Amino acid sequence: MKDTVVIIPTYNEIENIEAIIKAVFSQSDSIHILIVDDNSPDLTALKVKELQADFPNRLFLEIRKEKSGLGTAYIHGFKWSLDKTYKYIFEMDADFSHDPNDLINLYNACHIEGADLSIGSRYITGVNVVNWPMNRVLMSYCASKYVRIITGMKIHDTTAGYVCYKRHVLEAINLDAIKFIGYAFQIEMKFKTYLKKFKIIEVPVIFTDRTKGESKLSSGIISEAIFGVISMKLKSLFKK
Repeated sequence: MKDTVVIIPTYNEIENIEAIIKAVFSQSDSIHILIVDDNSPDLTALKVKELQADFPNRLFLEIRKEKSGLGTAYIHGFKWSLDKTYKYIFEMDADFSHDPNDLINLYNACHIEGADLSIGSRYITGVNVVNWPMNRVLMSYCASKYVRIITGMKIHDTTAGYVCYKRHVLEAINLDAIKFIGYAFQIEMKFKTYLKKFKIIEVPVIFTDRTKGESKLSSGIISEAIFGVISMKLKSLFKK
C-alpha cells in the first residue's frame, strides 16, 4: 500500500484515537495517516502528538481552530495530501465504524481493478450495518436510494464515508467549489466524480456503529443532504 495516506477527521475522539491509529498502521508499513483535528476539548490532538514519537514520518497532525464541519476537514486533508506525493487518498472515520481490515480491499479496487474512486459500500450486497437502530438504518438506506434516483448515479451507497480516491480525481475537482460541509459532502464528492466520468467501484463492507464516543449526526446535517441533492442536480443540468 505504497503512496497511501488515510485522512481521519477528529473531534473529541480521545477514546478511539490511539486504537484506530495503531489498527490502521498494522495493515501496512507503508501507510501514512493524517489526523485533522478540530481543536478537540478532550485533547485528542495531544494524544496524537504523543503517538507521533512512535510513528515518525508516518503520523501527521493538522489542528484547526474550531469545529467547522466534516466536509471542510476533508477538504483541508485533501489539499494537504495533494501538496505531497500520495497517489491514493482515503477517507476514514475514527470510531471503528470503518473496519481497518477493509483498507486493502479499497486500495486493490483502485490499484489493481482500475477504479478512480472505490467506495466501502454498506448496501451493495444487502444491508450490512451492525448496531444501528432500525430507524437509522432505514433513513440511511432510503437516503442513498433517494440520491441515486435524483442524481442518476449508479451507486448503491451514495452517502458512504469510507472511500479511496486516486490522486488525479481530487486534482480534477475544484475543491474550493465544494458547497456542503456535513452529510451531503460525501454525496457531492461522489457526484463530482461521477460527472467527470471517472471509474467508480463499490466494495462491500460491514459498517459497525461506534461503541465509544458520541455520534456527530444531526437533523441539520440530514436536511442539508435531502434538500441539497436537488439543488446540486439542478445546477449540474444548467451547467450543461
